[in-house]
Amino acid sequence: MAAQVTLDALDLAALLCSRVCHDLISPAGAIVNGLEVLEDKDSDEETKTFALDLIKKSARTASARLQFCRLAFGAAGSAGAQIDTGDAENMARGHIEDDKTKLTWNLARAFLPKNRVKLLLNMLVIAGQTIPRGGMLVLDPIGEGEATGFKITATGMNARIPTTITTLLEGIPEGGTVDAHAIQPYYTGLLARACGLTVGLAPEGEAIVVSTR
Repeated sequence: MAAQVTLDALDLAALLCSRVCHDLISPAGAIVNGLEVLEDKDSDEETKTFALDLIKKSARTASARLQFCRLAFGAAGSAGAQIDTGDAENMARGHIEDDKTKLTWNLARAFLPKNRVKLLLNMLVIAGQTIPRGGMLVLDPIGEGEATGFKITATGMNARIPTTITTLLEGIPEGGTVDAHAIQPYYTGLLARACGLTVGLAPEGEAIVVSTR
């Protein structure tokens, strides 16, 4: 069996930064394009109105993604800090929900250890990847208190388990290296092990379940 890959701290930080930049480049680029249209003297009023709407929508998207990434990947408080799951829910909805994907959050509001909340948010990202055409994510708690685990049921057209994601969660990337595309599930596995847990994916009927064990 292949051994787990351990990343140097600087490489881990660089790859996570690359992931954040990947999430932000699209809305940031749309804002720039919209501003260029507004500055174009040849643009008619209808085009300028469309550009302004694009800027507003993209700015909201960028803000939501920044807030989510700050909590999911960032320090989000001092070592040993606890995080309000109500705040985590708001950030998760802002990042995940759109015209195609909805989130049902059945986790009661409470303060949980920082890494456990970060793990939950990263599990939601992975669950979203199992329904590429959109659908429903349903979050349920496993247990209670500071030892609470999580179960996310993803339902949608062509729900599937992405290739290599299971081994990445175990810290065993294909080819023995982790790149910017693989860092998020790899990081999720790190968070799980820091919490004394593992994360698994399994089909359940037509759904995919992402859960802690």
